[in-house]
Amino acid sequence: MTTRLTVAQALVRFLAAQYTERDGVRQRLIGATWGIFGHGNVAGLGQALVEYADVMPYHQGRNEQSMVHAAVGYARQSNRLSTHAVTTSIGPGATNLVTGAALATINHLPVLLLPGDVFATRPADPVLQQLEVPYAGDVSVNDTLRPVSRYFDRVTRPEALIPAALQAMRVLTDPVETGAVTLALPQDVQAEAYDWPEAFFAERTWAVRRPGADPAELAEAVRAVRAAARPLVVAGGGVHHSRAEAALAEFAEATGIPVASTQAGKGSLRHDHPQDVGGVGHTGTATADELARTADLVIGVGTRYTDFTTASHTLFAGEGVRFLNLNIAAHDGHKMAGLPLVADARSGLTELTQALELHAHRVTDAYVAEYTDDKERWEQRVDACYEAEEVDVRPTQPQVLGALDAIVDETDVIINAAGSLPGDLHKLWRTRSRDQYHLEYGYSCMGYEIPAALGVKLAAPDRPVWALVGDGTYLMMPTEIVTAVQEGIAIKIVLVQNHGYASIGGLSEETGGERYGTAYRHRADDGTFTGAPLPVDLAANAASLGMRVLRAKTVRELRAALAEARAADTPTCVYVETRTADTVSGAPEAQAWWDVPVAETATRPSAVKARELYERHVSTRRRHL
Repeated sequence: MTTRLTVAQALVRFLAAQYTERDGVRQRLIGATWGIFGHGNVAGLGQALVEYADVMPYHQGRNEQSMVHAAVGYARQSNRLSTHAVTTSIGPGATNLVTGAALATINHLPVLLLPGDVFATRPADPVLQQLEVPYAGDVSVNDTLRPVSRYFDRVTRPEALIPAALQAMRVLTDPVETGAVTLALPQDVQAEAYDWPEAFFAERTWAVRRPGADPAELAEAVRAVRAAARPLVVAGGGVHHSRAEAALAEFAEATGIPVASTQAGKGSLRHDHPQDVGGVGHTGTATADELARTADLVIGVGTRYTDFTTASHTLFAGEGVRFLNLNIAAHDGHKMAGLPLVADARSGLTELTQALELHAHRVTDAYVAEYTDDKERWEQRVDACYEAEEVDVRPTQPQVLGALDAIVDETDVIINAAGSLPGDLHKLWRTRSRDQYHLEYGYSCMGYEIPAALGVKLAAPDRPVWALVGDGTYLMMPTEIVTAVQEGIAIKIVLVQNHGYASIGGLSEETGGERYGTAYRHRADDGTFTGAPLPVDLAANAASLGMRVLRAKTVRELRAALAEARAADTPTCVYVETRTADTVSGAPEAQAWWDVPVAETATRPSAVKARELYERHVSTRRRHL
């Protein structure tokens, strides 16, 4: 039995019938479709979304990149078990997807991209917005999505949709392979009719696997843990993707092993859990980083060991240190020349805990007392950063976080991605729930926060969702404020005005760049950007896009504005201009190095001095073999 539909209609109907299931819980795989229509998709997917509006919700975006960010935010909040599709026209609409696709793939988060493509039948060549490639007639701008997609296909015939769509669903639901998936759809093929087998539209459930550990690898892991005197867990994003937080807590409580976290893994344990020692790496806490320097066994759980985590291979400096890597991806399990324990994070932790309990294994009381005391000292430093003795002055950035910390509970979600905020948050934020801390730091993409907040709020409509953005990030992509207002999505934005790229400005100073080109200021007589701050009014800009804006000039006003925003049921922005951090209320400096190469030869004293310091740090790097 067959049904005659266009390719676009068949695809939308197929997507509406796809489900995932894990641990007995079933949900829609594609919860909605975001779209901006142009000539490359309006008559195909645009018409199909109208045809099937009762089974496929639609969201109108303002920027193609931000639509992907919104879908990614939704997918992360949904534990990668549900995501959104994104459709665009051909040309710039399609190429605008590339940054979002890279972000999704790097962070192992599923998103389905459906860009229009040029005519498969080539009735006119070139058509509007077509890239002509003299050496290849089958290349279009959509090929830019190949390297940033985990699966890519161009559907040039109606019948080719069936295998392409099934392969796309397979990759989206694979916990190892997932990321951006692209189905490029020529605009003529989208509108072409075909007799589809009814079986193509039957409900299909994709089981999301929880593979257990290989017995030999598990036995070797047990031996490694039992032989370690100073073990340390590094919890990565895989803990959250697997919903392994409870299993990690059980492992830590049974063994007494402290748990540090990457940006993606923060919140794997609550901040007040006895074994939680905070963030690790370049933006980590002094407690976690000192444990990392002296650890003899590092147990990575769901982490990729990025350079921020390893301090560019200078952090894990213990004599004879070894690595045990519990990861669902064998590629990551073998990093740092470690012992691989290839398994789902929750399954692997449960099996490892049970095996160690047979030996009643636990670290020494002295080790527990050491990191417990160090953690208490760090918490005192956090208190000092958050505290504001004067409440009628502009706050520092850490005091902004302190004011927010004072009003949130375990239901709030905090979203950030780039600038100086990630470092402050990783060191200072006290995470209260498994999914409160939403940092996109795999790609650290400016502009992610506001659209991602939309996606998170759509996935968790009853929770307060905060997008924390600096002025540099805000100027990259404020457009989805309009979408939030249009659909009544009550996100909350904390807009921090510090007149430039604060994070890169500091890095520029450290590496001999003298903060050149990092401040948002008028050009001075000497040609540098050191004049007066630009007379921009970002609060007025947000208001012009339809958002309610609360201006806070002092710590006192900030506290009141944040409380009012949290209670609001409409999109609300809190705008605050920060003052330069001082030694008392500023965030602690980096507790570990990060490799940003410095000019090997220069005439300016700042660069010469920076190079000397750089060479000292480089000399401490090691390869773990």
